[in-house]
Order: sequence, then C-alpha cells, then structure tokens
Amino acid sequence: MYVRIMLATPVQVAMAALRSAHESLAACDLELLTHRELLDVLDGLEELSCQLPAQWHRGLARLQAETTPKELGAKNWKDVLTIRWRISATEANRRLTEAADLGPRRALTGEPLAPVLAVTAAAQGAGLINAEHVDKIRDAMGRIPGWVDAATREQLETDLVRIAAGVGPTELKKAADIALFLLDQDGPEPDDTERQRKRGVVAGPQGRDGMVSIKGDLTPEAWAVLEPIFAKWAAPGMCNPDDDNPCVSGTPSQEHIDTDQRSLAQRQHDALVAIGRNALESGELGQHNGLPTSIIIRTTLQDLESRAGVGVTGGGTLLPIHDVIRMAAHAHHWLAVFDKATGQALDLFRARRTASPAQRIMLIARDGGCTKPCCTVGAYGSQAHHALRDWADDGNTNINELALACGPDNRLVHKTNGWTTTINERGDVEWHPPPGLDTGQTRTNYHHRPELLLRPPDEDGNTERGP
Repeated sequence: MYVRIMLATPVQVAMAALRSAHESLAACDLELLTHRELLDVLDGLEELSCQLPAQWHRGLARLQAETTPKELGAKNWKDVLTIRWRISATEANRRLTEAADLGPRRALTGEPLAPVLAVTAAAQGAGLINAEHVDKIRDAMGRIPGWVDAATREQLETDLVRIAAGVGPTELKKAADIALFLLDQDGPEPDDTERQRKRGVVAGPQGRDGMVSIKGDLTPEAWAVLEPIFAKWAAPGMCNPDDDNPCVSGTPSQEHIDTDQRSLAQRQHDALVAIGRNALESGELGQHNGLPTSIIIRTTLQDLESRAGVGVTGGGTLLPIHDVIRMAAHAHHWLAVFDKATGQALDLFRARRTASPAQRIMLIARDGGCTKPCCTVGAYGSQAHHALRDWADDGNTNINELALACGPDNRLVHKTNGWTTTINERGDVEWHPPPGLDTGQTRTNYHHRPELLLRPPDEDGNTERGP
C-alpha cells in the first residue's frame, strides 16, 4: 500500500511562517516596552506595510498568467477581486492598475521584463516608500505628455523616488507638479490624440444635501457646441426657475432680465435642465432597454399624499418628493407608485421572452438596479433577467420570476460560467457564485436598496420587503 505525501511548496512554507510570526508578535506584551522600543517596533511594522504590496503585485501577475476571469466565473479581474476578497470596485481597480505598473511582466515570447515603473517597484520592495508615495508617483507618471521620450520618463521617475524617500506625500506631489511644469514649457502643440485621451465628464456621488458635483475636460468641439447654446439659453432672463412663467423660447422680456439675480454658473445650470427637459419631452430620444428614454421614479403613495419623503430614479438619484411632483408636470415620466394593483398584466408566462414595458417599470421600482451583489449598475443600465429559471429551460416571463441584471452579469448566468440565480421566500434575488469565488458572502445586492438592511426581522425571521 502506497501513501501519497503532499509536500508544502516553499511559498506555502513562507506564508505559514509569516502567519506564525504575526501570531507570535500579537501574543507579545507591549506594556513592557519603553517608548523608544515601541517606536522601533512601529518602524518595523511600517516598513513591512510598505513592502507587502509588492507580494500582492507578484501574486496578481502570476494569477493573471495562470487563468482567466471567465474560468473563475467572473466577467473581469475587477470582479474576481471584489467578490473573492469583498473589497470595493475602486480598491480592486487600484490594486490591479498598481500591479500592472509595479508587478513583474513577461514578453510575448516568455522572457521576464522589468515592471513599467521599475524604480518605484524596487523602492517599494525595499520598504523605502509607502502607499501614498506610490500613488503620487503613479499619478505624476500618468500625467507625462505622450511626446516625452523614454529616457526623460525614467529620469523623472528616479528623481521622484529619490524625493519620496525623504519627504511626505504632500511635498512629493508639489515637487512632481513643478517637475511636470518645467519638463518642457515649449513642447509641441497638443494634438488631437492627446485631447481625445483627456476628454470626459464625470458625475460625483450624490451628497447629503442631494447635490451632485460634475467635473470634466471638454474637447474644443464639445465646448464649441455648448457656447451658442449657453449664449441663448443661459442669457439673463432665460430659463429662470424663480419666474412664475420662465422664458424658454424667444427673447426674455426686460422684466425677466431685470429681476434675474442668478450668477452665470446658475444660469448655465438652469439652461442644461431646460435643454434636457425639452429633449425628454420631444420623444426623439428613442428607446433604451425596452422603454422610451425617460425619467423613471419610484415612490410610495404615502409619500405622495403626505408630500414628504423621497423618490428614487432609475439611475439611483434621490429626489425630494416636491421635486417628483413638480417634474411630473413637465413631462409624462414613468412613476411607479406602490399601492394596490397596477391594472396592467405583469405575468406573460411563455407568451413572450422579453419583458413588457409594464414589467420593466415594476422591476426598476422593485430592484433599483442590477441585483448581483457588488454590482453598482443602475436600473437604466440593466436588463430583465429570468432569475428563477432561464427562458431556455422553460422559464416564465412573469414579474415574480424576473429580476434586473446588467448585460455582463446577465450573461454570467450560464452553465459554463457556474453562476446561478434563485428567488427566496421574501422575493429577494440571490446570486450563487461558482466554487472558485464562493467564500460564503452575501447572495443579495443591497447597493440599490440599502434601506432593506435597516429593517428589523419579523417574527418569522424574515426582513419585510418594501417598495
């Protein structure tokens, strides 16, 4: 009889030793140390904290060479990290992009290559710079214009690493900004490729006051389009929400102009609202995921009657209830109100595969967005998914068997990917990951319906499900 003995690899031995060393340190009594000895201990911990990310970079590089996200049951590497280690998408992206810059690489022919930021990687591995230093250096290197040659880039990285070894991240950023400014003030004129790379408009998260900040870089063409629009629609007296009858066409009266106390920024904001409202009312924006392009808001009858509370749009924006009522006067938006019956058929069984507009409205109101845990795609970007049983497996197109899922997640639910979905007794959609990504994490996505986490369980141990 032969017994197969599995020998631990050097990496496993090293990891076991690392855990053992940490357990030994955690068991030590720090009360016996002087303040100078404590500083030495903290110096050592800081150095290790600076060095450990280098091992993450090595591990991620090897994992990406060994397998693919699809084989693990995920859409992409960001999802592998967010699901497996329960980190945010922002943190997952940060780790992946940092590993791409600082981790080991291989050429197409297989030979090893130095990291993209080799000097920074070496300094991090030696514990000379911390995560904030790395972030500032990567940011500075990413802002170098495309026309700068490789030798100059390497020299700038070397200088920044040298500076980082002796100062904090704030001073490092200031030095990097000056270095980039002095790099070549008389460099070539920005070309179209550089402008297209930098273009973009980003909306920040909604603040506690309900406001949403926007920042971005517009191409010359984009601003040329907006200039005449703002000249007309953001002129004094135009589109003023404070007027009883705002002027939205023609020329404002002298009274409209004289009583307009708004700043230029406020007038441009109001112009965008008026332009967007006109576009929605025109009916010329076509359909999106089976519905006319329009604002979809979910609320409760109680909030409407009391004129208190909020509505939630299909994109996840919170609207004060008085805004919901006021907006309803401007256009025929879809408004899902949870009270009694809707009067429209919500069960289609096998009559059709795709969800009807009425079903989509109820799904948007019920789910708020993609139901896969950790997915932040809102209802506007989601599709109707046969959650209880796939259409190909004789599933029904009934409202209680459907759920919202973004396109990539909808396609994940397939035998080859290992993902499955079910609907529990509370009506919540549960996503079950393949074994390689299953660590016992939650099966339900609360991102779009965080209020469900705040409701106490009832006598049966179930969480009451609201609109």
